[in-house]
Amino acid sequence: MTALTPENREKLRRISVATITTALFKRNLRNQFIQDVRPVGTKAPQMVGEAYTMRYIPAREDLDHIGVFEDRSHPQRRTIEECPPGHVLVIDSRKDARAASAGGILVTRLMMRGAAGIVTDGGFRDCPEIAEMAFPVYQNRPAPPTNLTRQRAVDINVPIGCGDAPVFPGDIIVGDGEGVVVIPAHLANEIAEEGHEMTAYEDFVMEKVREGRGIFGLYPGGPETKVEFAAWRKANGR
Repeated sequence: MTALTPENREKLRRISVATITTALFKRNLRNQFIQDVRPVGTKAPQMVGEAYTMRYIPAREDLDHIGVFEDRSHPQRRTIEECPPGHVLVIDSRKDARAASAGGILVTRLMMRGAAGIVTDGGFRDCPEIAEMAFPVYQNRPAPPTNLTRQRAVDINVPIGCGDAPVFPGDIIVGDGEGVVVIPAHLANEIAEEGHEMTAYEDFVMEKVREGRGIFGLYPGGPETKVEFAAWRKANGR
């Protein structure tokens, strides 16, 4: 499997999740957008990184008590300390936001270790503090209760479902102000290159629409528009 190149990683930082979903749809991939998650704050850059995963199952009262965190092998704690730099931690919380997937201390530790972001289809606690961080964090909604009330961490870096989307370790996760999309790892370089081209054309179209032009023959473009677009790219260094 070809790794995502540094050049294409940078391209993905400038391509919207919306554009990526269209590129995936062209390949008949319709279920790669993680449903019902949104950024906690607005100060973080666009999120791009390989998926590192954790899976929760429902908690059981006799097993999930406050003392379990004293065990250094606890999967939630291990995940925070083992997630590789540049990766995005993606958590399968079964879409249950009644208890926290993690909180401000663990999210901060993940950031300090060089992770690229964190996503849960549940919720986080300490959201006012997390919202002030320049670190990409996505959730369904705030969830102040400790994870132990509802969640038991069981698996690290295995295939999971997050917000109804399949996530495999090593998939490329991209998040912007609208949400999070999962790019299958083997497609990441070609999606980045195609998305870069799509973004340039969409910027051209937006400029023309703002000038008062209609969309017929422009979006999608006809032969004459393609000639005009080529000239626009040359003039704008795109």
